[in-house]
Amino acid sequence: MAVLASKPLAWFKVAPQARRHFDEAELRLLGESLKVKQLQPVLARSDGTLVAGERRLRAAALVGLPELSVVVSDEPLTESELRVLQLMENCLRSDLRDAEKWHAFEELLRLNPGWSNKELAAHLKLGESVVSKYLSASRCVPEVIAAFEAARIGITTVYELSRVPAEQQAELLAFKLSGASRDAVASRVRKKRGDAESQVRVNRINCPLPSGVTVSVSGQGLSLADLIAALGDALKKARWAAERGFDSKTFTSVMKDEARKGVGHE
Repeated sequence: MAVLASKPLAWFKVAPQARRHFDEAELRLLGESLKVKQLQPVLARSDGTLVAGERRLRAAALVGLPELSVVVSDEPLTESELRVLQLMENCLRSDLRDAEKWHAFEELLRLNPGWSNKELAAHLKLGESVVSKYLSASRCVPEVIAAFEAARIGITTVYELSRVPAEQQAELLAFKLSGASRDAVASRVRKKRGDAESQVRVNRINCPLPSGVTVSVSGQGLSLADLIAALGDALKKARWAAERGFDSKTFTSVMKDEARKGVGHE
């Protein structure tokens, strides 16, 4: 059940949210508009935990408003469900930074280790390609991530840089920051990927480990990049299975069944 009420600002508790950047000038303008009329109430749990409306809360505090209108919901929410609601609300706003969306997507995957990109997109009512594009930042080197978080490059550039090996990303980042256009960066990425594709490929890669275990990956025409992607996917699904108490035999059976059905895991 949800009820509309007015609550003093001190009643609210701010939980971690996707937004990390707040512009004081914009908040002050928003606060002045709230003085005239609050068109949309914030949303909170019955204990005061804010679900949606942190900008309005900050703006109200900035201009000295004593209270805000709030929809108080007693619906039980898990941490994951709370984050999904917050992120859905923020993704509809154009002022949420690209890096903030990436961090929020990563946090939801951490809370739900069994989710694929497709499942994350379904929960957020977004296209799978959109989610995959933002998560490409996770494949980038620290220099690229720093530039991304500082808003010196956008998600499209990040996605392009993520498509080349880590040792080539810093070079392409410098090229972009020197004033190169998006198309010029994309062209260099295509060339580097073409050079990589011409390298030797095999149908099986064996990785003997010091522990005595050998990890083998087989497939048609595998490159080192294919190995890295496959091991990442396998590790993600193995963790998901372990959290559900699967043994190795059950895990193998489940993965074979999903592969047979053509179920993709990103």
